[in-house]
Amino acid sequence: MKNIGRRAGPGSVPSLGDVEQLVLFALLRLGDGTFGAAVRRDIEARTGRDLAISSVYVALDRLETKGYLRTWVGNPTPERGGRRRKHVEVLPAGRRAAAQAWRHFRAMTEGLERRFETS
Repeated sequence: MKNIGRRAGPGSVPSLGDVEQLVLFALLRLGDGTFGAAVRRDIEARTGRDLAISSVYVALDRLETKGYLRTWVGNPTPERGGRRRKHVEVLPAGRRAAAQAWRHFRAMTEGLERRFETS
């Protein structure tokens, strides 16, 4: 069962789906003004996960709807054949959501290091 947008309790932020987390972490790493294709490349390089670009843009739309980021379309560029890029800025609520997701992940993995170490 998906838990998109459900609140866990007082003061919490809506939960993030798996791809939403990956996209938000990549955006924070790459910085404001980045664009979808760069996010996809970062996720693939760091996780080995083959994501369709449409998955990235669906996650961007969901994150924007939740108030976690702002997007805008840039000017056409000659190197892209006149096509425009959709740029992204992470808003303070998005930083809080990423921090909460990170804290939850750390809490759930605490003590598991030895189980995943390779010999």
